[in-house]
Amino acid sequence: MDAAFTAEQEGIRRTLREVLGRRCGPDRVKAAVRTAAGYDRELWEQLSREIGLPGLAVPEEYGGVGCAPADLVLACEETGRALLPSPLLATAVLAAPLVAALGSAGQRAALLPPLAGGGLTAALAVPGPALSAALGLTGDAAAGEWAGGGRAGGVQARRAPDGAWRLYGEAAQVLDGHSADLLLVPAHAGGFARSRVLLFVVRANAEGLVRVRQTALDETRPQALVQLRDVEAEWLGDGDPFGAPAAVCGALAAVGRTAAAVLAAEAAGAAGRALERTVEYVRTREQFGRPIGSFQAVKHRLADLYVQLQAARSAVCYAAWDPAQGGLALAQALEALRLAAGEAIQLHGGIGFTWEHDAHLYFKRAAADELLFGPVHLLRAHAARQAGLFAPGPGSDPVPATPTPTPTGRAAV
Repeated sequence: MDAAFTAEQEGIRRTLREVLGRRCGPDRVKAAVRTAAGYDRELWEQLSREIGLPGLAVPEEYGGVGCAPADLVLACEETGRALLPSPLLATAVLAAPLVAALGSAGQRAALLPPLAGGGLTAALAVPGPALSAALGLTGDAAAGEWAGGGRAGGVQARRAPDGAWRLYGEAAQVLDGHSADLLLVPAHAGGFARSRVLLFVVRANAEGLVRVRQTALDETRPQALVQLRDVEAEWLGDGDPFGAPAAVCGALAAVGRTAAAVLAAEAAGAAGRALERTVEYVRTREQFGRPIGSFQAVKHRLADLYVQLQAARSAVCYAAWDPAQGGLALAQALEALRLAAGEAIQLHGGIGFTWEHDAHLYFKRAAADELLFGPVHLLRAHAARQAGLFAPGPGSDPVPATPTPTPTGRAAV
């Protein structure tokens, strides 16, 4: 493994930092998230046109840049530094790889080029509370429990006599669901006896589709309530829809590994910027006739943050090389961001506690990402289970079953 960045990777990072430094300061972030789209459309078009950001990991044959997913991971450390509000996560990290993995040749040819060029945005219509399980970050995506029940719950699909698919149901807290040009909707199909989770494409102008933007803790990651009222949809796939029942869950788990590395990079970038801003402040803020950064207690706190940050960056680099380690990297980075944001508020003193201060942008990102993609202890527990650390050894007693409450209040096993 060569941990050094290539000249191309350094060029992407440098260009992104320059553009975002000019166009994505804290004041502009606050203004952008309050627009109808939830992001700066002009900046998104510039990043798509000049850098090819949404198409970094899309093959060249479909209009992308053709880089490896590692390049997208490293680029996202810069978007995390600026807390860039954009459709990048929903479109390039979640939706485009699913289209590439599951779509037919015609669907890939029709959808991937505009997705890679930034002219088309997409969202994965999985409810926010179930997103980490659907991506295989905190649970087994193949179990399908995140999609609701087969008879009811979640989104249901039925096939009309003319062969068209119709969807009904709803999903709440869908990332970028209010502004995406198309939705990728997992839905149960085949009835109760042959229930399978399939993935469908729904256009933004489809009749019966209702989307309402919801209030979110972190405005840089807008969320929406998506309701499907007998909406016409296109199955994303080729051949027999029920021939490969595990295809959707397997594709989601594969996307989840890369998404975890991307989210870890964003969190590490945000933590690094929060630490930089805090160091700048304690160097100039004076108390008792000297900068507060000169006090030993403050130095120790900042040193601890620096160690956490470097550990997170190392984990991100490893995950960029081996996406299977994305879950652990995400846990490390989310923890670093939470600590960095908390210390930023504390060390900024009275002004840091005001809700309008820039430090709270990082605090909200840390809290919201843990709610959507964590929490940290579940990420680590799932990684440990996958590594077999909790498997009973030879001759050891099996893990006891979880007690089930009974109507009498006593636990039954």
